[in-house]
Parts: sequence; C-alpha cells; structure tokens
Amino acid sequence: MKPFPTLICIPDISGFTEFMSKVDFDLGSRVIPSLLNKIIYSNQIGLKISEIEGDAVLFYKQGKLPSLERLIDQCKSFYNEFYRHIEELLEKERVSENVTQIPKILGLKIILHFGEEIAHVTVGKHIKLMGEDIIAAHRLLKNDVPLNEYILISDKLLDQYDGNIDEKVGWTQSVRGSVTSEHIGKVGFSYVPLSPLLPS
Repeated sequence: MKPFPTLICIPDISGFTEFMSKVDFDLGSRVIPSLLNKIIYSNQIGLKISEIEGDAVLFYKQGKLPSLERLIDQCKSFYNEFYRHIEELLEKERVSENVTQIPKILGLKIILHFGEEIAHVTVGKHIKLMGEDIIAAHRLLKNDVPLNEYILISDKLLDQYDGNIDEKVGWTQSVRGSVTSEHIGKVGFSYVPLSPLLPS
C-alpha cells in the first residue's frame, strides 16, 4: 500500500438535501444521478473516479499535475455542463410541477486539494483513497464560505504552482479562508465564486 502524490477533485452538488425534501422522490432520483453523470462525462483532464458520494464525485489523479490554468478550465467545464444539463432537464421534465425547483435549489461547488502521501487501496473494482489529506479534502467541504457555488483550492495544492489563482481566473478575485479540525489542524484555502460565469 505505497502512498502516492495525488490531486483530489470533488465536485459537490449543493442544495441536495433541500432538493430531495421538496420534490417527489421519482423526480429527485432522476435529476441527481443525471447531473452526476454529466459531471463525470465532462472530465477532460484524465481524472479517475474513486467514489460516488451521494451528491458528489471523488475524483483523483496521480502523476504530473495539470497546469493551474487547465485545472480552472476543467472546473469551468464542470460548471457549464452542469447548467447546460439543468436547462435540458427543465425542458424534458416540464410536466412535473416541481421541476422549477431545480435551478432555484441546486448548485455546484468544487473542492481541489493535493496530498503528497495518499494510499490507493483496491476494493472490488474501485480504488479507495486513504490518508490524512483525504480527510482534509472532505473537511474542506464543510466550510464557512457564504456561497453555494464556487471553486475552492487548498493552499497545499496552490503551493504546487508558481503563479497564483488570480492570474488564472478572469472573471473575479479570490477570497481567503480556512477550516480547522481537531485532528488535522488548520487548512488554508482560496475560493472564487462560479455564479458570474452564468449568462445574465
């Protein structure tokens, strides 16, 4: 069980619990899996899937990191395809009285982190990721960012690049933040809102 340097990417559908509580089960059971599938098939940088976590996909990538610019572009692609699919769902599911709740409640946040020593354990046909930085990545999902849609990049990942996030993001400026855990301490990050990318 040799550990490897690993990029961690977690696109997470925000508003999942509220959505499932407000719409009928049949609609919810079609919408959420179809959005997760759209995220999976929007992968353009060779990310591999470790797990589907209810309302999120745990992607990972070993070896050479993509450039920061390409990583940001991948996040933009996830977001644009997510909303393109929502438009398709609004048209397809228009007979449902709850369909208008989809864009009002659901959104997308993307967590990006890096671990120097993440173990890859085979369980059945899947790779289970293990290590402190997997815990840190999931802790980053539980933050105080006052937005429902954003890209969050940990300091540990940003340290792998020479430039900074603001040089690669053309639509807004990043904001600093951090989370603290009893077991992993303080984890710093920068985040940028995704909503400015939506057509006005």
